[in-house]
Amino acid sequence: MDVVDTTDEGTQVKVLVYRRNLLPYSETFVRAQVLSYRRWHGVLAGLEYVPGSSLEGLPTLLLGKRRLGIGERIVRKISEQVGLAPHSDVAKLRGEQAQIAHVHFGTDAVMIWPALRRLKIPVVVTLHGYDINTHKEWWEKGYGGLWRRTYPKRLLAMADNANVSFIAVSEAIRKRAMEFGIPGDTVAVRYIGVDTSRFRPGPVPIAKRKRRILFVGRLVEKKGCGYLIEAFARVKGRVPDAELAIVGSGPLSDDLMRQVHDLDILVEFLGALPPNEVRQQLNQARVFCLASVGAENGDAEGFGIVILEAQASGVPVVTSAHGGAAEGIIEGKTGYSFPERDVDMLTNRLEQLLLDDSIASSFSLAAPAFVGERFDIRDCTALLEDYYDNVLNVVSRAHLK
Repeated sequence: MDVVDTTDEGTQVKVLVYRRNLLPYSETFVRAQVLSYRRWHGVLAGLEYVPGSSLEGLPTLLLGKRRLGIGERIVRKISEQVGLAPHSDVAKLRGEQAQIAHVHFGTDAVMIWPALRRLKIPVVVTLHGYDINTHKEWWEKGYGGLWRRTYPKRLLAMADNANVSFIAVSEAIRKRAMEFGIPGDTVAVRYIGVDTSRFRPGPVPIAKRKRRILFVGRLVEKKGCGYLIEAFARVKGRVPDAELAIVGSGPLSDDLMRQVHDLDILVEFLGALPPNEVRQQLNQARVFCLASVGAENGDAEGFGIVILEAQASGVPVVTSAHGGAAEGIIEGKTGYSFPERDVDMLTNRLEQLLLDDSIASSFSLAAPAFVGERFDIRDCTALLEDYYDNVLNVVSRAHLK
């Protein structure tokens, strides 16, 4: 096997980017990353489509059907559990003649591994959050579904394969991966970043906007939306014209609406919105808040790409997100962090940014420059492509020995 130099003009190198379901609104960062490749050619592969998802402009490879039937799902899960790969999957994947496979989420990686292993190409797995933060015991007791009881064991078995390496979306996730049992020398941190040409400050200066707080995310325990609602109820006592808009859907929707009713406050629940409408909401917001917490099962925010989108849009951030709070803001310059579940401090930080025009304006000016310098998706993806080069060449040299 020849060592590939992807810097050579005209060299065509391909990466298969795998996500089982193509592609939820909450995971548009996968789409954005694939579209930002420059030297590598990405093909987004998956098993079935998510209704309403937009894959425009993306080369895609569908292994199953647009929507699988119940029987087909069961057959596939049994095959995955016993380590078998449908011949058709292997043939389709091999037909792409890719040099590397890149799987998003460890949970997807263990399911597609029987097929990828037969391709005998390097496999890169990006760990995002729930796939590595969730306690092993939770998986093993079947709380994530009977099919995933062996997930920790299978992920660690993958980690023992010389063809497999890992990407963590933050330093916090890298640390957790090592605690999980994945060797540290196989885990590199690569930020995904955001498209700063799409997320940029809106036409209305921050100090001229309504005192509007925005939340964007899945309505699940780890997003901490209930703590934000509790803090907002307190904020209303000092800032009567404050507003809270919640973008997203999830299993806690009804519980959060009941909480709002019990607190006798008005909150806008906007449901899940496509990316262009999220940008419109950011252009109306004075503050963005992500009050993330560690869930009971260990699940926690890996980074929180949305806090970068907010800052790129010139919106100050208040967050307790694991990874994001430490790595994704400049404390006291582009946003504020606070200890998770600390409603008193959260309330204080929100009030500061809602009431003090000078602080809010200063944060709003500094935030886009910070994101542009450290988290522009073009720069982040260039580093990812360098990582692909290194992985490919290390494996190639090993074959030459």
